[in-house]
Amino acid sequence: MRGLATLWLSTVSVVAAVAAGPAHAATSNVQVNAQVVKPLTVTWLQNLDLGTIALGTGAFSGAVVGISRAGVFTCPAALVCTGPTAVAKYNVTGTNGTTVRISAPNVTLVNQADNTQTLIMVVDSPGTVSLPNSGNKGVDFPLGGRITLSSTTAGGVYKGTFNVTVDY
Repeated sequence: MRGLATLWLSTVSVVAAVAAGPAHAATSNVQVNAQVVKPLTVTWLQNLDLGTIALGTGAFSGAVVGISRAGVFTCPAALVCTGPTAVAKYNVTGTNGTTVRISAPNVTLVNQADNTQTLIMVVDSPGTVSLPNSGNKGVDFPLGGRITLSSTTAGGVYKGTFNVTVDY
C-alpha cells in the first residue's frame, strides 16, 4: 500500500506541475546586431564670400545674388557684382563607407553698421556625403548660399555664421 500511495502522490505532483506551466509555450530566436561607428568631426576650411554687390539705379525687388555649392555665381542685371567669390568649405571625418547627413539652416546676415538691418541667406547644402573606403582623411564638402536684395536694401557689410551639423 505504501508503494501505491507513493506512486499516486508522484502522479499528482507531475499533473500539478504540467497544469501550472504554460499551456502553449513557444520559443523564437532573433539576431542581435550593433554597428559601432567612429565619432564624426567637422572642420571649417573656407568662408563663403559673395564679393561686393552694388545696387543698381531705379526701383527693383527680388534680385537674387548667390553662389551654388558647385561654385556657380549668379548676379542679376539690376546689380553690379565684383570681387572674388567663394563657397564655404568643410571637411567631415568618421567611419569609412558610411553616409553622413549635413544640416545647415539658413543664415541671418547682420549689417555691421546697423544691426537692425538683416538679410537671410538661403543655404545650398549637399544634404549628405559618403565617406569613402580609401585612406582619405574624410571628405571635403561645399556650401553655397543666396540672398535676395531690393533697391531699398541698406548699404554696409553683412555678416553671419553657419551652423553646420553632421550626423550618421
